[in-house]
Amino acid sequence: MAISRILIANRGEIALRIHRAAHEMGIETVAVHSTADADAMHVRLADHAVCIGPPAASESYLNHAAIISAAEITGADAIHPGYGFLSENAKFADIVEAHDIKWIGPKPEHIRTMGDKVQAKKTAGALGLPLVPGSDGAVSDFDEMREVAAEIGYPVLAKAASGGGGRGMKVIPSEDQLETLVKQAQNEAMAAFGDDTMYLEKYLGNPRHIEFQVFGDGRGNAIHLGERDCSLQRRHQKVFEEAPSPVISQEDRMRMGGIVADAMATMEYRGAGTIEFLWEDGKFYFIEMNTRLQVEHPVTEAITGMDLVREQIRIADGKDLSVKQEDIVFSGHAIECRINAEDPFTFAPSPGKIEYYHQAGGMHVRVDSGLYAGYTIPPYYDSMIAKLIVYGRTREGCLMRLRRALEEMVIQGVKTSIPLHQELLKQPDVLSGDYTIKWLEEWLAERAKAENAASES
Repeated sequence: MAISRILIANRGEIALRIHRAAHEMGIETVAVHSTADADAMHVRLADHAVCIGPPAASESYLNHAAIISAAEITGADAIHPGYGFLSENAKFADIVEAHDIKWIGPKPEHIRTMGDKVQAKKTAGALGLPLVPGSDGAVSDFDEMREVAAEIGYPVLAKAASGGGGRGMKVIPSEDQLETLVKQAQNEAMAAFGDDTMYLEKYLGNPRHIEFQVFGDGRGNAIHLGERDCSLQRRHQKVFEEAPSPVISQEDRMRMGGIVADAMATMEYRGAGTIEFLWEDGKFYFIEMNTRLQVEHPVTEAITGMDLVREQIRIADGKDLSVKQEDIVFSGHAIECRINAEDPFTFAPSPGKIEYYHQAGGMHVRVDSGLYAGYTIPPYYDSMIAKLIVYGRTREGCLMRLRRALEEMVIQGVKTSIPLHQELLKQPDVLSGDYTIKWLEEWLAERAKAENAASES
């Protein structure tokens, strides 16, 4: 039986994004929300709304029982988890399917496999994806770590097998610092994820972060939708994303795209996924796979014309992929700016009431946001409040349009990261596309240093 009502197990702009795609397909939506999100835009627009708990995510958006109960009460026949929260929780996906509700996401076993970094690396290697040199799996004692590090060469990177977001990661420049830094990484990992299992890999000096969007039907057919460049990051959090990458040739795009699509076909992967690589000196190295929709999916939609959320819903409904690889045409350039409610340079959170809101517009300008004048941004969740996405026939045209759109975007009542993006568009390295994953933090450090020197003079 076809999906007729989707429960959206998320909040903010992604909940609204899913609602819009569902309504365009003639599918009803159910919004679940905490007490802090009672006035959220997606809650107002959904066909049904259910409060599932207090502001704390652990008691609302991460509450398995409350979400399943809401689905049963409202008669939802599918659940879309968006990104974050429960989107990569294999146990929750199992529970959803055990209740005869369609899970709009990958098979639970694939979420489980790719969510464990050690297992993901083994799986990726077996599927033919290029790997960063490192340990074959988890390393349990310091003697073994020293052997592995000596073999691959310093500097090395100690990484937690669970979790993400940069926690449980330490760069080890030399053997005499190995034990101290690994213990620090283990402590961070245990505190954040309850698991201090570590593995080691070669530390790449100055790479770019390149990721490929993939889609599978779960029955051995898969495609890729090209790459995104997400190298402008701060503390491993993406700030600015673009597609295609300024440094990837069409030849490498199709070669690597073919490799990742073949890997997903072999896995019989279902739905949307993103395979992330570090790229340095023309070589790709697998780092992880995200078994969900990405925040930055709109740039892929812009250059392919494909609605990724709509495709997710179709695949979960048992349908075939709507396109074949040869049908996909990459056209133009797209950039996304993540707009956060925070100080643009200190990054201190800035929740509060939106006093005035004017959304940028014009040709090929898209804003994904649940903001409106009078809305109060709660302090309990991620600080991202909007995504500004622009498209142009060329990268240069796209940058010009982005500059104009940022000038038009007005959010008053809270601090936002709009001034940061405006400053980035003045930097020659950003304009030329000559940046790596280290660039933004180094630029911010230099900027802070210059400001301190100016204030002291």
